[in-house]
Amino acid sequence: MATHSELLARHRKVLPEWMALYYKDPISIVDGEGRHVVDAEGNRYLDFFGGILTTMTGYKVPEVVNAIREQAGKMLHTSTLYLIESQIELAEKIGELSGIPDAKVFFTNSGTEANDAALMLATQYRKSNQILALRGSYHGKSHSAVAVTGQAAWSATNLSPFHTVYVHAGYKYRSPFGHLSDEDFTAACVADLEDLLKIAVAGDVACMIAEPIQGVGGFATPPDGFFGAMKEVLDAHGILFITDEVQTGWGRTGEHFWGYQSHGVTPDILTFAKGLGNGLSMAGVVARGEIMDTLQANSISTFGGNPLATTGALANLQFLLDHDLQTNSQKIGQQLMDGIKYLSDEVPNIGEVRGKGLMIGVEMVQPGTKEPDATLTADVMEEARAGGLLIGKGGLLGNVLRIAPPLSLTEDEAAEGLELLSSAVRRATDA
Repeated sequence: MATHSELLARHRKVLPEWMALYYKDPISIVDGEGRHVVDAEGNRYLDFFGGILTTMTGYKVPEVVNAIREQAGKMLHTSTLYLIESQIELAEKIGELSGIPDAKVFFTNSGTEANDAALMLATQYRKSNQILALRGSYHGKSHSAVAVTGQAAWSATNLSPFHTVYVHAGYKYRSPFGHLSDEDFTAACVADLEDLLKIAVAGDVACMIAEPIQGVGGFATPPDGFFGAMKEVLDAHGILFITDEVQTGWGRTGEHFWGYQSHGVTPDILTFAKGLGNGLSMAGVVARGEIMDTLQANSISTFGGNPLATTGALANLQFLLDHDLQTNSQKIGQQLMDGIKYLSDEVPNIGEVRGKGLMIGVEMVQPGTKEPDATLTADVMEEARAGGLLIGKGGLLGNVLRIAPPLSLTEDEAAEGLELLSSAVRRATDA
């Protein structure tokens, strides 16, 4: 097996420079079991990032592996031009779980594609290309997804198929309204939305797309009820609400199965990806039937919802439900949150700890200020990896540690991860 340095040299020759890699000396992960992974040089890690929240139930889950192996021995692919029983069954389950009435489901390969499809549905249904998106948002890497992404660092072009207006999000820590109570903060953001609808758009607006907790944005978590208040304004104008549940779905937030449920709303459209496939290419859109059926042109999906992906996803979803991993996420997430907040009391470089369930953001700053410290954030990641812990990073300013283990994380593993994280933070801040 090639070493990391050999792989990096080959990678640099044939893959784009703009493909981000973690760590000063990038690693190749080649094996895993439960919540642990092993790299190409034999180093073992506790994984607190799960392939960007994708390994939802853990590595080598027997029920999932066996379902994939059995299906692979029969048929890998047919396309949506043919009936696929596992696709139909998965759509039935997701439609029921979604909370959307008269739900229909369209499967894609990634969250980017799912958001593309959702935007297509909304703009066609409303006959408008005007979109409301949130500041600090991230919805994917395609042309249309970038056009509704509210982060300059992830926007590769200013060309857009939409007229996009960015509204205030729930990121209180750096908001001009952040000094207000949660209730007054929400009211101020709603008032700004109402003002923008008077001055920044012309005629009908298609939709507002929002992550209930912003993923790449650093797990920015709005007050409960925030989007409920926003949706009252949207409903008054007939504007659709798209909830991007690519990172918040399937019980990751602990208290609810979907992130939107913290806000007392029912979305018109819901997008999902990542965790459902547990590593397989699996994503999709859920919408009311009248919205889903609004497209007049022919359409198929060559790979979306293929037999292998839907069979694996069905097994993964059933494992999640059978083992009540949502409740585990809430319980173990609270254990992690309490431990990290205790650490923040002792380390002045931690400006804020936020999130829900097993979706926790740790914002690193210069002590005594809100000045972001992206260098320290990178140093903590390096120290964590050296100690045997993998975590992620994000945030508008690159200064937020992102902690999102598989939902099957145990109490002992959470305690182990807390110790490794605490040690990494202390080493980095003492350097």
